[in-house]
Parts: sequence; structure tokens; C-alpha cells
Amino acid sequence: MKITEKLKAKAKSLKKEVTVIYYAYQNPKTAILPKIIIFIALAYALSPIDLIPDFIPILGYLDDIIIIPALIALSIKLIPIDILDESRKKAETHPIKLRKYWFYSLFIVFMWIVLSIVIVLALTK
Repeated sequence: MKITEKLKAKAKSLKKEVTVIYYAYQNPKTAILPKIIIFIALAYALSPIDLIPDFIPILGYLDDIIIIPALIALSIKLIPIDILDESRKKAETHPIKLRKYWFYSLFIVFMWIVLSIVIVLALTK
């Protein structure tokens, strides 16, 4: 199997997992910590703004290759098995097309501001 075919398969799988964690987030039985991690994962995955801008060579795509899959994997590990199975079944029968929302970009901008303030405070001490 070619590398491009493997990457396409992984991307398709990742897209399906985003739908699964979306349905798990909506489940009222999901605990608060998984919901927070899922919210961060979905906000980052759907946001048009990245922590590392894509125009930066090589580093710009690291978030798409490392950060988003790591957040999704962490979300999946925190979701109880029964809720995860229920969400997977719902994702199979009711696939949704998630769009990028500008609202989520505000969360990423907020994260950038907080990170910048923390760095400045750390450097000035």
C-alpha cells in the first residue's frame, strides 16, 4: 500500500472519529473531563485558526499531524466504552458533515493570548 493511500485512509478514519467524539460530547452520560477534552479537540479541529500557522514550512502542518490526532485519541481514551460504542453506532447510521465555525476560532485566539501572557510573564521574572 502506498504512503498516500495510507494517509488517505488515516484521514478518513480521523474524520469518522471526530464525528464519534462529537456524538459522545452530546451524550448526557459523558463525564465533565471527557467533555472538556472533546470540546478542545473539536474546537481546534474545526477552527480555521491553528496554533502553528500553516504558512510556516513543515512546522505549520505539525498541528494537523500531531496535535489533532493526539487530542482525539485522548478524548477517546477518556470516554467510557459503552458511550463510545453508542457514539460509534450513531456515527455509522447518522454521519454528519461538520463545518468550520468561526466561533471556535475565538477559543484558539484566546489560547494564543493566554500562552503569550504566560511566556511574557515567565521571561520578565
